[in-house]
Amino acid sequence: MKYENARDLLPEPLLRQVQKYISGKLVYIPARERKRQWGTASGYRQELRERNRDIRARFAIGETIDQLAERYHLSCESIKRIVYCRKESIQMEYQGTLSSAQEWSRQGMLEEWVHAYLLSDGHNEPFSDGLKIVDRMFLGPVKMPLSLFHRCTGPVEEGLKFQVHPVAWENHVRQLMEEIPREIDIPPLIVHYLIPEGKNEGEFELNDGNTRWEAYTRLGIKEAHVIVWITDRYEYDQFMERYGEYVK
Repeated sequence: MKYENARDLLPEPLLRQVQKYISGKLVYIPARERKRQWGTASGYRQELRERNRDIRARFAIGETIDQLAERYHLSCESIKRIVYCRKESIQMEYQGTLSSAQEWSRQGMLEEWVHAYLLSDGHNEPFSDGLKIVDRMFLGPVKMPLSLFHRCTGPVEEGLKFQVHPVAWENHVRQLMEEIPREIDIPPLIVHYLIPEGKNEGEFELNDGNTRWEAYTRLGIKEAHVIVWITDRYEYDQFMERYGEYVK
């Protein structure tokens, strides 16, 4: 490293300040650390991305600029910049259908479709909020055997995570059994592939579409389109090893 005289490098006022602490010594001055991207240390950039994604999802399902401004305590101009920014996302029309989910997926916006669906037709805002806690991987929609999945919601049955009134459950299932043969653009199921704690084998949890799954099963339908979400890379690798044929 070449020796440099501080008198040749530093302005006189700064040189006098340095001389108060050191004089007549060789001093190594390290290079500045590479500047971190704004917000990466605090996680604020990630929070903004998630907030903006949520705003666009709500806008896609019909919330107005004024409503969004009030909900997120932003100006109307700020909301407009978020929802109309081409760099942020392609403007897509949301529908709670399989074909809409497929189109959003082709545009690289499957996660946005999931949140738009859960905030509207899915009637499950808490699930949407839970998915935003950490980054997830979303795959699909892909057609998979219904036998891979098991309900976590239903009437009073042992082992179910969520229970609903038997009459309401049965009425909804029967209604779907009448509609499904006439309707081909039914929204995909949403399932979670995970490896439970203490186990090595992954399994599926059916998060959204339990009544549709029941109706499909009673009608003798063997396959349906699903969106799979995964949290950990190890779980993703295992899923692709075992079920990748359905994704390709």
